[in-house]
Amino acid sequence: MLLSTDIWVGALIRRVEIGGGFAVVARKGDPRAGAVLVKVLNRSTGEARLLAEATRGDGERIWMEPAASRQEADLDRYVERAARIDPDVWVVEIEDREGRHFLVEPVEKGS
Repeated sequence: MLLSTDIWVGALIRRVEIGGGFAVVARKGDPRAGAVLVKVLNRSTGEARLLAEATRGDGERIWMEPAASRQEADLDRYVERAARIDPDVWVVEIEDREGRHFLVEPVEKGS
């Protein structure tokens, strides 16, 4: 059984805080089954990454980069479009000096 989205997001934020980063829910979606986007900001390099949850054919939860850009403004535009398409989407923003995402599931490179 999978955790509800609100509990999963709370656990991610706690992992970030324990690891020395900062995280905030920038957009709340459906508490039970909303999809999640994670924006990771590395303020020391100015780089940003956007990660979206996906499911492999075997049912394993993974994370992928849905946008090739590393510019925060481009990623914000992607998030805005995603929220218009899916009003239940959650957005978690993480700031970390090392650019860590704190996700425990695999993160795969986009094509």
